[in-house]
Amino acid sequence: MYDVIIIGAGVTGTACARELSRYEAKICVLEKEEDVCCGTSKANSAIVHAGYDAAEGSLKAKLNVRGNLMMEEISEKLDFPFKRNGSLVICLHKEDFPKLETLYERGKKNGVKGLQILYREQVKEMEPNITDEVYAALYAPSAGIVCPFAMNLAFAENAVVNGAEFRFDTEVQNIRKTSQGWEIETSKGVFLTKTVINAAGVYADRFHNMVSEKKLHITPRKGEYFLLDKTTGAHVSHTVFTLPGKYGKGVLVTPTVHGNLLIGPTATDVEQKEGTDTTMQGMEEICKKAQHSVKEIPFRQVITGFAGLRAHEDGHEFVIQEVEDAPGFIDCAGIESPGLTSAPAIGRL
Repeated sequence: MYDVIIIGAGVTGTACARELSRYEAKICVLEKEEDVCCGTSKANSAIVHAGYDAAEGSLKAKLNVRGNLMMEEISEKLDFPFKRNGSLVICLHKEDFPKLETLYERGKKNGVKGLQILYREQVKEMEPNITDEVYAALYAPSAGIVCPFAMNLAFAENAVVNGAEFRFDTEVQNIRKTSQGWEIETSKGVFLTKTVINAAGVYADRFHNMVSEKKLHITPRKGEYFLLDKTTGAHVSHTVFTLPGKYGKGVLVTPTVHGNLLIGPTATDVEQKEGTDTTMQGMEEICKKAQHSVKEIPFRQVITGFAGLRAHEDGHEFVIQEVEDAPGFIDCAGIESPGLTSAPAIGRL
């Protein structure tokens, strides 16, 4: 009998395991893959967001800002790469300027420090390769970049040192309520626990719906990326966004902590929870949209393309709570952007 079983060894699950391992408790993390960081956590933009994008008062906004503030200390303690390089949200047309002002005001209400609106000459001075069409930009000095693999692994290693167990190649197949807690049937046998934390990414709705009458629906939202050679890493020094749209923050151009240049993602809702194929259409979209914000991108230096899935919940919000009709079952669901930034704060909730 465990005190807590966490389903999923992505960055959210391991952050929860790390925080819980501080206490006298028997903790186990179940993961269907062969290692940590095999889902959403391994294929994302690797951005530490400032916190101006999420709606004021939302869980996304609160945990984004809180996680951002925690990142410096936690990266030093656990020794994973993190750099506060700042971000720019590019506005190309004067008529779109009110949208930029809205982001600025939202960011201030969310508690983001140091936000500034810059105009063409200032932006070009900071980033010479920004498009000549730029009208203005929102500058967020608190934004950063991180290595998601190292961060995820560091959380897991710290949890293990503190006594948490990890069971890999262990796929959860069914969950049943018992008089003492929960019985979790897996491909490697049955596990008993007093409490379940559901941090299963795009599969979180499946496990929630096994135990609750109030159903959850998560859509896998595919994002495709290009990764360029390290010779291109200095093409921009900040993370460059375009104004957000219906499906998120658009195609970004950013350096990575390892010195590469990363471009993407697209945003396509798919049915398959393992649908991480790349497409010619997606790659063409990346090339076209990236050039709207940054000029002379050396696409000949692309070394790989990849895709990841974001766990988009219908309410456009993180779902982090004990399930009302299933006491002892706690959801950490719908953890899409800014989930990587928010992970340290989610672990402490």
